[in-house]
Amino acid sequence: MEFPTQQKPSDGKIIYPPGVKEITDKITNDEVVKRLKMVVKTFMDMDQDSEDEKQQYMPLALHLSSEFFLRNPNKDVRLLVACCLADIFRIYAPEAPYTSHDKLKDIFLFITRQLKGLEDTKSPQFNRYFYLLENLAWVKSYNICFELEDCNEIFIQLFKTLFSVINNSHNQKVQMHMLDLMSSITMEGDGVTQELLDSILINLIPAHKNLNKQAFDLAKVLLKRTVQTIEPCIANFFNQVLVLGKSSVSDLSEHVFDLIQELFAIDPNLLVSVMPQLEFKLKSNDGEERLAVVRLLAKLFGSKDSDLANQNRPLWQCFLGRFNDIHVPVRLESVKFASHCLMNHPDLARDLTEFLKVRSHDPEEAIRHDVIVTIITAGKKDLSLVNDQLLGFVRERTLDKRWRVRKEAMMGLAQLYKKYCLHAEAGKEAADKVSWIKDKLLHIYYQNSIDDKLLVEKIFAQSLVPHNLETEERMKCLYYLYASLDPNAVKALNEMWKCQNMLRNHVRELLDLHKQPAVSLPLHSQLYFFFFFIENLPDPGKAQDFVKKFNQVLGDDEKLRSQLELLISPTCSCKQADVCVREIARKLANPKQPTNPFLEMVKFLLERIAPVHIDSEAISALVKLMNKSIEGTADDEEEGVSPDSAIRAGLELLKVLSFTHPTAFHSAETYESFLQCLRMDDDKVAEAAIQIFRNTGHRIEIDLPQIRSALIPILHQKAKRGTPHQAKQAVHCIHAIFSNKEVQLAQIFEPLSRSLNADVPEQLVTPLVSLGHISMLAPDQFASPMKSVVANFIVKDLLMNDRVRLLKTLTFVFLMSFAI
Repeated sequence: MEFPTQQKPSDGKIIYPPGVKEITDKITNDEVVKRLKMVVKTFMDMDQDSEDEKQQYMPLALHLSSEFFLRNPNKDVRLLVACCLADIFRIYAPEAPYTSHDKLKDIFLFITRQLKGLEDTKSPQFNRYFYLLENLAWVKSYNICFELEDCNEIFIQLFKTLFSVINNSHNQKVQMHMLDLMSSITMEGDGVTQELLDSILINLIPAHKNLNKQAFDLAKVLLKRTVQTIEPCIANFFNQVLVLGKSSVSDLSEHVFDLIQELFAIDPNLLVSVMPQLEFKLKSNDGEERLAVVRLLAKLFGSKDSDLANQNRPLWQCFLGRFNDIHVPVRLESVKFASHCLMNHPDLARDLTEFLKVRSHDPEEAIRHDVIVTIITAGKKDLSLVNDQLLGFVRERTLDKRWRVRKEAMMGLAQLYKKYCLHAEAGKEAADKVSWIKDKLLHIYYQNSIDDKLLVEKIFAQSLVPHNLETEERMKCLYYLYASLDPNAVKALNEMWKCQNMLRNHVRELLDLHKQPAVSLPLHSQLYFFFFFIENLPDPGKAQDFVKKFNQVLGDDEKLRSQLELLISPTCSCKQADVCVREIARKLANPKQPTNPFLEMVKFLLERIAPVHIDSEAISALVKLMNKSIEGTADDEEEGVSPDSAIRAGLELLKVLSFTHPTAFHSAETYESFLQCLRMDDDKVAEAAIQIFRNTGHRIEIDLPQIRSALIPILHQKAKRGTPHQAKQAVHCIHAIFSNKEVQLAQIFEPLSRSLNADVPEQLVTPLVSLGHISMLAPDQFASPMKSVVANFIVKDLLMNDRVRLLKTLTFVFLMSFAI
């Protein structure tokens, strides 16, 4: 590249520093660089007080601003010249030796271009680039440009350059000098133009922010440092775009909401004049525009460190009004915001509660759903963030007409219960606050929808009594849960076990039918199981196809039948059940079919029939817990129940389980505990214990003779002198579990029939109940003796003497005699 020969200034010859020869376009680049380095050293060492040197080197300073240097193609030459020019501005400050505005503009644009070299911190020349930046920042050299009409072009180029080169390899000094340079221009000028403001704000836009985090940080600190100066400019920009609708004023107009969010996070004072404009936008007739503003304000009000709601109450109240917006997406966005607000600003919960109440009854399913999500999300973070009224909204939605909403409410409450009651993560007070959840969830089992029932069963297995707990911990959880449930919840839980047991039995019967030849399988039996399974699975339409396919698979796959038979076997342990479920699911899974409706239906069935809670080990653990309550060494009081309540509830629980899992009770240790219960003074406890023996003791006589020997005299005593209920249960127990039941019943019947005394009517009820039930269970053996008791004692001694209060018992005895 050819440059014209440099003309010496008319007022004097160019004087170079000692040892420096003339620098012209006639010498090589290497020689130019060598000589310029000496010039740089000279100017670097000079200060403003060196008047003689300043005068001496004035021609050289002018020479260095010539086209030969400013347009030189060599990068090293340009860098050295820029360093010289920066020092010249320092030395000759406040008056620069360059009087032409065009020349000043060329010089500063030239210097700005050299600052791009700051990008590479590993460059051998980086220290010289840093020196250039430091010098410019320290002297505030760019402030000279305020005198130029088109100074804005220079400043914009400078800002863009600095933002583009900043990177994570720069140290704090580099960032500090860049900030000093830009903040002096921002604060000491007559104002920030829109183009210059754009060069700062563009670094806040998410796309740019993600590309260069250091540029974002630089812009953020610059804005914080210049907030007083730049705020009016920012306010004018947003006023032009938001209020006047002049999007053409800036290329960033389409990003105004992103910018407001970032500016608010940097310093709310940057938006002091902008917030009233947002209130105006919240009342826009355009639903999409209101939605955009709601999304923005949700972030501003909800951010953790924001105090905007208290600082700007009119805007907050206007924002709350959007909860009742006619536009569904606006209401939905408002509800979603509430979760973050509750978590970050619990002091605003009272303001939000009434609006969430209305939205919990919103006609839109999605909004009701998100109200639940909002409250539960906040509650899971910290239960103190949601008051009882908010939890009440979730409770109401468990009965919502839409399954999706009901499911979300039930699952959300289950999660809160598991966190605060089961795991006690926030202490007793928090546990008490949500203790009602267990009852409410079990009450839902009374609903007609099979979906509700299945979900309650799932919640019970995962949250109320998690099946993945170790046996002792799982049974402790069940023991105290049962003791603390209200009567309706207890009935629901009992019904749940009853339904699951019934389903197990039907699966067992279906497997038995598959063992028969296909031709011998009655049509009515097939139809019976077909309809039964449909009633016990979700989505009847899909369930029909499922039952057909499941029946076919069972017929074709013997290994699958074996796994299923093991799963429903009375001796299947909880660990075995878990393995069986996994094996069956694995066998039916299809890797090529990620979504498999048939497999989902199978899982529903398996979840209902798998004994994941109760086995022999679990029953033993429950009995040990009850024994501790009897001995007074249990944690009853700590768990919120009295020892008496724990014992009664434990016996009732075991009585229910004796119907559904009788085989699990068959051990000497377990029966010894029930014998101890039979000897207790509590009539209810004894009655439950007898019932358990009746339901589970079919093999006591063969396998546990020592238990048999101890049990018989107790049952005799209860039949003769226990309560009427105990007498009934004792008689039925003897009849159910002993092979010599005729002998045992005779040993009760004969002495009772001989000892009847009409003079002591209050002592007749138990004997008459026992006699009546013995007659009902063994009519052939006791027909004749019972007729004699009826004729000679009941009719003559009681009825003829008008013993009215024994009428109920006598009626029963008469019926027994007629049956005979």
